Amino acid sequence: MRDSLESEALKFATEAHFSIGQMRKYTNEPYIVHPIAVAEIVRSVEHTPEMIAAALLHDTVEDTSVMSQEIHREFGPIVGSLVDWLTDVSRSSDGNRAIRKKIDLEYIAKIPPEAKTIKLADIIDNTKSIAQFDPNFWKTYRQEKLNLLQVLKDGNQKLWDVANDQVK
Repeated sequence: MRDSLESEALKFATEAHFSIGQMRKYTNEPYIVHPIAVAEIVRSVEHTPEMIAAALLHDTVEDTSVMSQEIHREFGPIVGSLVDWLTDVSRSSDGNRAIRKKIDLEYIAKIPPEAKTIKLADIIDNTKSIAQFDPNFWKTYRQEKLNLLQVLKDGNQKLWDVANDQVK
């Protein structure tokens, strides 16, 4: 049985993504399938319960109306910090996609290994669908991820190797 932290994170993330009707871009599945997949990838390597909870919650602040303070209040400072580190810091007002990705890359370079491990799991799951369903965007996405992988080397090595193999 899953621990209560994980169960609560799953429930919270499911409700947050469902409340805005968020669906997976290419498959039209309920969005929560992505955070669940990311959590399962994290679970396949050395992890903590807080990392699993953060994997489930990793897109809530970025994609829904949930605020960072709410994550901290509901799930504590460790999960809250992990989610903060996984939330893009760039905004559309910062410039075009290339500029925003550069801002996010510089930020991600400074996050702790636990957050980098979750980010690697996120890349692994997203890469599968983008490579399969969007060959035009794949070219841009692939280069962005090759750049990102250079700053994720102190995340889990097994996941780094998988992600690197996917985007080669």
